[in-house]
Amino acid sequence: MTTTVTSHRPRPATTPDTLRTKRLPRYAAPAIALAALLVAAAVVLGAGIGNWVLVVVLGALLYLIGLYLAAKAVEGARSARNRTWSALIHSAFVLAVLPLASVVWTLLSKGVERLDGDFFLTSMNNIGARDANGGAYHAIIGTLEQVGIATLITVPLGILCAVYIVEYGRGKFAFAIRFFVDVMTGIPSIVSGLFVLAFWVLIVSPWFNDGRPSFSGFAAALALSVLMLPTVVRSTEEMLRLVPAPLREGAYALGVPKWKTILRVVLPTALPGIVTGVMLAIARAAGETAPVLLVAGGGAAINFNPFENNQSSLSLFVYQQAGDASRFSPARAWTAALTLVALVLILTIAAKLLARRNRLGR
Repeated sequence: MTTTVTSHRPRPATTPDTLRTKRLPRYAAPAIALAALLVAAAVVLGAGIGNWVLVVVLGALLYLIGLYLAAKAVEGARSARNRTWSALIHSAFVLAVLPLASVVWTLLSKGVERLDGDFFLTSMNNIGARDANGGAYHAIIGTLEQVGIATLITVPLGILCAVYIVEYGRGKFAFAIRFFVDVMTGIPSIVSGLFVLAFWVLIVSPWFNDGRPSFSGFAAALALSVLMLPTVVRSTEEMLRLVPAPLREGAYALGVPKWKTILRVVLPTALPGIVTGVMLAIARAAGETAPVLLVAGGGAAINFNPFENNQSSLSLFVYQQAGDASRFSPARAWTAALTLVALVLILTIAAKLLARRNRLGR
């Protein structure tokens, strides 16, 4: 009896090199981008058919085509599509950031010219067209008072309205409230100014001013409240709907009343989102010009009383200085615009820091 011995060849060991696929080198994408820009510049500038904007657009298009062809030749069609779509996503991000970066750079470069103590501590009272001095102190005071009063009016009303819609509202009445809030979201600012002008300035204010209509910062705050209210309501409503139902059910199971559950559980949980919505509304109100012009009248003097006489704001100050014939006005307008953006940024950061102190929102 013979025994057949079968010899088995050892399989080759799998090494990391055998698992690797061909990939483009790291310098390939920058090299393709540089070549695409050079070709685009040669075509556009050489033919005289455009400027650097067209160079960038054509260069981006050539870069995508070149990247796809190079990746397809080395890595395959699937990887080439992946690289192309990734490049498109990054390009969209850059396009979204460029306008913001441009605005910030323009504000900083042109707004620092009058960024001094005189600008923040003086007004435009008795400042002529040939005077280089003058500042926005009166406008800063007006903005803080008008937006502050509008916030005090709007935030409680908006939050309570959103709580009713989410927690209590049922049927046609809640649907009607939601519908009119959506309609108010698209109201132009000039309409809110005309409404307050027709109602408060021409009808109500004469009762307190010996029968004469009177402009005031409080009237501007009412107009800004009309603009802020739908933003606060909608943002708060969405944040309240995102609160998990088990949080409410757990509180109800422990015997906590519904109003206390809303006050102690639901609102603190949704507080960071509510603060974000409130700050969006404040930012919109601080940048409105038409309502302040219609019902506050503007003015060059400092007025600390928002219930009497004309009052200005930073947005109205920018509008007036941008249209002034003085050669010193553009610098004031740019510095006032930078001040307005910085003020909104400071308020947003402060509100975010306060919201982080919320125990349930961490």
